[in-house]
Amino acid sequence: MKIKSIRGFHDILPESIKRWHFVEDAAKRIFELYGFSEIRIPVLEFTDVFSRSLGTTTDIVEKEMYTFTDRDGSSLTLRPEGTAGIVRAYIENSMHAKSSITKLYYTGMMFRHERPQKGRFRGFYQIGAELIGPQEPSSDAELVVMLWRFFEEIELTPFLVLEISSLGDQNCRPQYKEKLVQYFAPQKEELCEDCQRRLQVNPLRILDCKQKRCKEIAANAPSMLDNLCEECETHFNYVKENLLSVGIPFTINPKIVRGLDYYTRTVFEITTDKLGSQNAVAAGGRYDGLVEELGGPATAAVGFAMGMERIVLLQEIALPEGFQKKVDVFIAYLGEEAKKAAFPLAFNLRKKGVSVETDYGSKSLKSQMKRADKLGANFTFIIGEEELKQGVVKVRDMKESKEEDIKFEDIINLSETFQP
Repeated sequence: MKIKSIRGFHDILPESIKRWHFVEDAAKRIFELYGFSEIRIPVLEFTDVFSRSLGTTTDIVEKEMYTFTDRDGSSLTLRPEGTAGIVRAYIENSMHAKSSITKLYYTGMMFRHERPQKGRFRGFYQIGAELIGPQEPSSDAELVVMLWRFFEEIELTPFLVLEISSLGDQNCRPQYKEKLVQYFAPQKEELCEDCQRRLQVNPLRILDCKQKRCKEIAANAPSMLDNLCEECETHFNYVKENLLSVGIPFTINPKIVRGLDYYTRTVFEITTDKLGSQNAVAAGGRYDGLVEELGGPATAAVGFAMGMERIVLLQEIALPEGFQKKVDVFIAYLGEEAKKAAFPLAFNLRKKGVSVETDYGSKSLKSQMKRADKLGANFTFIIGEEELKQGVVKVRDMKESKEEDIKFEDIINLSETFQP
């Protein structure tokens, strides 16, 4: 049997990892500017953390979670998303007692038993942020602005659209759900099997169905935005005004539902038309009841998550060049004595922050020069018998095709010259 990875899981190879680092570093830099701190949580939680928070009628809980029974009989689940675990950590570590406002961000792997396709995996990576404490709409707006600033930083905004909406709250959403039931009930037999069930347990989820006929029927369904209570409408208007005040472009999409039950009021998605059907690269919203649902004090919160794989795919389109791994210096040597001299030279250059590659065998100079060129070295140092006699290193500028001899004792002092 040939050994291979599990279906829906993937390797991130060295030729791709620089893009991942670029995205992760940009996220950390922007999020820290907004006062967020990193948190790392387990990939494994008690199943209740997710079934209580995500909603028992969501597709994630019903179909997609990797759940198993532990030896002691407890039910455990690999995290399908990050927010529920963050809220569990917030409660368990009494973060609410330390500050009225908590700003957290995270990176890590999530797990869902979905149908694998381009940009969608069963083991995938997300970056997310949670702003816990304030209920004012300015916190919603600040989080969205921070997310958009991140995408500006990695030069993807020309390919993206920010869509926002509101899902109302416990005061106005129940009446809206009743209107949806009244609208969909006469057309129930035309809905897919999942949506026929959703009609009884969670009619909002019908608006998010990807089946063609369900989408056609849902196109004329009542809009949540036309059924907001006064408080929710005021909240949503304030969010829009804040975004307009700093020039963040957005469109209103009343069909945004989000796949998780904990959202209230503001919801948003950042989408692209460059990745086919998997068009969402980031999404989030407000979830004021989740902390209390998981046993904590009544606490407002808003957050988002974004898919790393989709962001990297999009970035490959936007910035196809510039992410190949480069080497500052390649040291080529001829003979055993030159090999011995190359070892401490490489060591001392690396101590000065110069990236250095060299060979380990006794290959020809031509072979070593080919490897230096393949690695994209900016400079190649050549050490042979003649160079050792003269106490110099032959330094070749690979871009300018120029050579000069530099004394061994001067090389380290000139280390900055060899860095990009």
